[in-house]
Amino acid sequence: MNTNAPEFDAPFLAKQHAYLVRLRAALRALARTDEADEADVRSGSGDGAREYEDDAQKLDLLELDGNRVVRDLARLERVERALSKIKEKTYGVSDVSGKPIPRARLEAIPEAVCTVDEEEAYEQKVTPARGG
Repeated sequence: MNTNAPEFDAPFLAKQHAYLVRLRAALRALARTDEADEADVRSGSGDGAREYEDDAQKLDLLELDGNRVVRDLARLERVERALSKIKEKTYGVSDVSGKPIPRARLEAIPEAVCTVDEEEAYEQKVTPARGG
């Protein structure tokens, strides 16, 4: 067992686990719905008279939805990791530094796998500031 792992009581861990399982199911359902919607748009484009503007608008919306899907899939990965960490008894320990993740952060974001500072540093690295 990891000596850095915070000691959480069983009811807290059970609550977090239940929430993460529900969130995982919801994210998976969203992904399936998005895939079906995209398939409908793409397959419906070949039937009858074509309205290219309608197709373009639908595909534009799908692109915007695609950005959300990417975020949802990344969140699903974090949910899966958090569930693994509960099983491994390392829930509440940062995957980046091994430091404890505060309980308040886990209550707000049950799928958190790093500290706020580590997440902010990562976000700054992947989304550089725009200059004018």
